[in-house]
Amino acid sequence: METTTPAPMSGRKAQAARNDELIREAARAVFTADPGAPIAAVAEHAGVGISALYRRYKSKEDLLQKLADDGMDRYLAEVEAALADDGDPWEAFAAFMRRCLDIGAGSLTMRLAGSFPVTDAMSAKGREVHIATTRLLDRLKEAGALRRDIEVGDVSVMLEYLHGIRIGGDERMNRLQHRYLALMLDSLHLAGAEELPGPPPTWQELRGRYDD
Repeated sequence: METTTPAPMSGRKAQAARNDELIREAARAVFTADPGAPIAAVAEHAGVGISALYRRYKSKEDLLQKLADDGMDRYLAEVEAALADDGDPWEAFAAFMRRCLDIGAGSLTMRLAGSFPVTDAMSAKGREVHIATTRLLDRLKEAGALRRDIEVGDVSVMLEYLHGIRIGGDERMNRLQHRYLALMLDSLHLAGAEELPGPPPTWQELRGRYDD
């Protein structure tokens, strides 16, 4: 069966695509460090003109919505990769958590919650993420590899906490984040441990932060 190769983008379209990626990467860095930063700081960090940014995003809120949507897509891809891994369930989960930390999953949640409106499509995608993560955790529990009282909200809060560790330069910060992830993974793996105090955050509690 013949396959067709997509036609290469024109020079102008390719440049626009590169600019868009630069803008989003810059926005993640800028708004993680300072949620109140102006949109002009994103253009400066990306090395593009402010007009190039406004051609793609009409406002800061529009850009934040795109970042949140991208973040869910990236996280969902990692959950699906972990579910598709037919190797050791615990090793698949540990690798999933390390990848989530490296791609910045959860890094903007604490910083930006309540700073932009959530669309119905974003809310629906959030439910999809929640359901997929529940499937991953259920598989671990069935294998006896995860504490029985761990739920999706716990994973969300742990990733947020890890991204809140901002000590030293980028390399030092990353090593510290992975240091504490390793400690957390050890505790999550204690399937027979005493029950944790209080219930985990619910979907409604996590979702409700964006309506503040």
